[in-house]
Amino acid sequence: MADSIVRKPSEIANDDEQLMSYGIAPHENRCAPRYRLSIPAKMRFSCSSSFPVEVTDMSLAGFACDALTASPAGTLCWLTLPGLGALEAEVVRHDNDGIGCAFKNLLNLAVFNHYVRKYPVKNKVG
Repeated sequence: MADSIVRKPSEIANDDEQLMSYGIAPHENRCAPRYRLSIPAKMRFSCSSSFPVEVTDMSLAGFACDALTASPAGTLCWLTLPGLGALEAEVVRHDNDGIGCAFKNLLNLAVFNHYVRKYPVKNKVG
């Protein structure tokens, strides 16, 4: 994943116009800014138990996480973020970097900004 694609938390989206223009674009266009994060969360696939994951980047339309469980594109899943109910999503990719999913419904901009501010990537020492 190129650094130019993923934004830092200091560049948080605050423009409702940006959200409105994205709302009419298809998910696979990646028109919404993505942000590097470190959110402890839980993921669950259809007919299975939940398991812990770390959400490593997120946009209004989807997220990437470090899940090692193999799942083909099109698999339905639910992501539970701290303090929020389960969000339905669909797997769009699975590779050595983890799983990338598209939310069924775009995240609310205020909710999105909350997570970007609260869970920025911590710099690793050493």
